[in-house]
Amino acid sequence: MTDGVEAGGAARTTTSWRDFGEPELPVPLAAALAAFAEHGYHGTSVREIAARANLSVPGLYHHYPSKQSLLQGLLERTMTDLLARSAQAIVEAGDEPVDQFDAVVESLLRFHMYRREQAFVGSTEIRSLDDSYKSTYIGHRDRQQRMVDEIVFAGVAAGDFATEYPKDTSRAVATMCVGVSTWFKLDGELDADELIKRNLKIARDIVGYGRG
Repeated sequence: MTDGVEAGGAARTTTSWRDFGEPELPVPLAAALAAFAEHGYHGTSVREIAARANLSVPGLYHHYPSKQSLLQGLLERTMTDLLARSAQAIVEAGDEPVDQFDAVVESLLRFHMYRREQAFVGSTEIRSLDDSYKSTYIGHRDRQQRMVDEIVFAGVAAGDFATEYPKDTSRAVATMCVGVSTWFKLDGELDADELIKRNLKIARDIVGYGRG
């Protein structure tokens, strides 16, 4: 097995983009995720990951030949899941740009709330990726951003969104959604549905919905 390609292939497509249970990660990846989220990639040893996974170091290497392959396997699963959920949300929303916009924003928010650790590691550890995989990972992120870009441009063309700077606006909305992973807690004062409601309103304000 080569770095960046995990045993068992990519994550399966979810049955519903709004449904989140516990992450379905192989035990070594779940152990790596917990360690990376707590100590960072460079602050985590292979021995610690193996211990968290209840494996010997050689046993861990049997599944993932390096710490880098664990990071790549984890991020590949994260982006596969995120992209599948976003695409499904957009398709189910229908053809109207504002409906697609609401759907992709909600999808991004839900993912970054319910997959906080995976999203956090994906955002902070891009610097730790080997060049051989980094371009692939950046390509995944760019694809996600293009989904939002295309909807915002369509909304402007349809007269639904009044922003003068659709590309900048699209990135601001995506950044707002991604940022949720750094502070939101499911057991905090603000519940998930209320956060989504508030941020959907903020996102619509950013693109100028209703001002066209």
